[in-house]
Amino acid sequence: MKQLLPILATASVLMFVGKTAAEAKGCLKGAAVGAVAGHYAHHHAILGAIGGCIVGHHLAHKKEQEQKAAAQKAQQQQQQNAH
Repeated sequence: MKQLLPILATASVLMFVGKTAAEAKGCLKGAAVGAVAGHYAHHHAILGAIGGCIVGHHLAHKKEQEQKAAAQKAQQQQQQNAH
């Protein structure tokens, strides 16, 4: 049963995830890491999965924004070099 708990926690967290792939990806990774960490921190796998999902979602969104900014900067540099 204890082995099934992180899987169930991850599945329950995924019900609240948005529809974009970046959100789901960040949440999945974060929930998995959070569930493991929570399990070893006095058997709080569900709380760890929820917290991990939130952090993972935030980091995935931040990474996506950084990639967009880098792409825009590269495009601006190409336009300046072309003139």
